[in-house]
Amino acid sequence: MIEYYDFLLYATAAAVVFGVVFFPALDPVAGLVASLGTFAAGYLARPVGGALFGHFGDRIGRKRMLLTTMTLMGVVSFLIGVLPTYQAIGIWAPVILVVLRILQGLAVGGEWGGAVLMSAEHARSRRGLWAGFTNAGGPCGMVLSTAALSGSAAIAGEQGFLAWGWRVPFLLSIVLLAVGLYVRLKVAETPVFAAAAAGDRTTTFPLVDVLRNHPRNLLLAVGIGLAAFAAQGTLTTFVIAYGVHAGHSRQSLLVGLTLSSGLAVLGIIGYSALSDRLGRRPVVLGGAVAMAVFSFALFPMVDSGATAVMVLALVLGQALIHPAMYGPLAALYAELFHTRSRYTGASLGYQLAAFGAGLAPLLFSTLLAEGIGTLGMSVIIAALCVVTVLCVRAVPETNAIALDDVSKDHAPR
Repeated sequence: MIEYYDFLLYATAAAVVFGVVFFPALDPVAGLVASLGTFAAGYLARPVGGALFGHFGDRIGRKRMLLTTMTLMGVVSFLIGVLPTYQAIGIWAPVILVVLRILQGLAVGGEWGGAVLMSAEHARSRRGLWAGFTNAGGPCGMVLSTAALSGSAAIAGEQGFLAWGWRVPFLLSIVLLAVGLYVRLKVAETPVFAAAAAGDRTTTFPLVDVLRNHPRNLLLAVGIGLAAFAAQGTLTTFVIAYGVHAGHSRQSLLVGLTLSSGLAVLGIIGYSALSDRLGRRPVVLGGAVAMAVFSFALFPMVDSGATAVMVLALVLGQALIHPAMYGPLAALYAELFHTRSRYTGASLGYQLAAFGAGLAPLLFSTLLAEGIGTLGMSVIIAALCVVTVLCVRAVPETNAIALDDVSKDHAPR
């Protein structure tokens, strides 16, 4: 939750304020494109972070890497909060912003795999449920970050929010960092990794092991998650920016995002638990088909002009449909790779798929700037859902795979 508070706080701020603060020389639509471009830069760095921290996580342990990634994320978010604006230091402001966003991407790229494995490798039963709590940290962080921005906007007012109010949630990151480090210092290394390390069954180059022995699993992992991330980026970032363009107030959009994110926590945990009973494949397939259909209703609902309909669109998309695609991924990705390279493989597959969340808002805002209608955006989301369906059907069911047998590879090739 704390890690995604930092990462997604940037996403919401990019949609509602960064275009004005860091790109004031551009017209509003071009400023939005530039702002979401810096947002996308973090997603481009995530696979690098996954490979980097995954390597050391598979070599020296999950816990050490989680302490490192959280420290990096907390410090970087605090620095964003004190970053001078374009009016103060000119072009250096957006340049430094991009660098800090890339560092955020490296941190969260290494964070997810380690956090999931701490849950999945400790689990003795109902692995989908327990690993799903890690994925529930995403919308929890979104609730926290949007609530912080909403509160700042309400207290500071429109002008005060643009002048200083947006900084407050970033500055709070340093407090959350202290809480997170305290929690993580109390967590033990996973018994699965400890057994592998004790038996000298780790590998010197986990990335080479993944690329040489599991290329098919890696590609399928990317394909399975791509639509979920594109939908996530659309619902949590682009729709917020598009909603402002369509005439909705920033405050109502942030309230809608907070509500849908809070309900998404329940959806993710519920669908993750369901995947222990029905299997990972049926749950993810159902979510992908539903999202393909819903994508054609999303933008007309936002364009309706009614705040209640816009909020309903966010709730349906983010809290009801998207969790079915996203919740089971935590356990599924862990089950696709063996202990020797699980941190690297799961992280890399997840973070490469996460390109969808970073690039979808940038692509759609570019299409918006070119005057292209929203129907094309819906077609793109639906097409990615078709890719997810095909990739899920190519993966055997994995929910019965044992993670603690490190002597051989149970993952389907």
